[in-house]
Amino acid sequence: MDKTPPKGKLYLIPNRLGDLPPLEVLPLSIRKVINEIDHYIVENEKVARHFIKKVVPSKSQPSLEFQLLNKFTSELEIPNFLDPCEQGVNMGLLSDAGCPGVADPGAQVVALAHQKNIKVVPLVGPSSILLALMSSGLNGQNFTFHGYLPIDNQERKHFVKKIEKASIENTQAQLFIETPYRNNKLLISLISTLQASTRICVAVDLTLSTEFIKTQTAAEWKKMSIDLHKRPAIFIIQG
Repeated sequence: MDKTPPKGKLYLIPNRLGDLPPLEVLPLSIRKVINEIDHYIVENEKVARHFIKKVVPSKSQPSLEFQLLNKFTSELEIPNFLDPCEQGVNMGLLSDAGCPGVADPGAQVVALAHQKNIKVVPLVGPSSILLALMSSGLNGQNFTFHGYLPIDNQERKHFVKKIEKASIENTQAQLFIETPYRNNKLLISLISTLQASTRICVAVDLTLSTEFIKTQTAAEWKKMSIDLHKRPAIFIIQG
């Protein structure tokens, strides 16, 4: 008889988008899962510990084990990340903000779980991409998320014109993000590059008390002044 224990599950644990009390924006199911899991794959251990302590203050911090998945992680490390699951232990994949695997390095671990036949359990939580799209008034039936745009000014302008054309031809919303300290420059570039009638949605500080969401044409944005410096933002355009 095969006495191999059943494999553990990989729980995809969303994080809040700002510094609000976690259970104001996250369901109670998150607390239940975190209370039961000691093994985590995270981007930043300090951020993860702070979040876990906020959700379950009574949880023993010394009992927690972390594996780091970020831009410094070696590809050679990742195949062993899910060893606890192979031994029957549940694990949590925790993002620094928002949902794991979406604009997030966690997708590599989720793909590995499927390869190893480990059950993946996504938990409900805030996704800035979907929240922005929901509130934009742009096409939620047909959209593309591009991540970061090119840094070079000319390359960025060329790319913006390209996705504007795609948005017109396919009636498709085009979503992207920028490093927060370059937000203001990006908005200025969009206003000057896009057709006057192309709609631009700027969704900033989602779920926070300073939340700002506005959709209007490039021509209308020219008449408006807003400071987006160092504020997490999602940009959406549609011609």
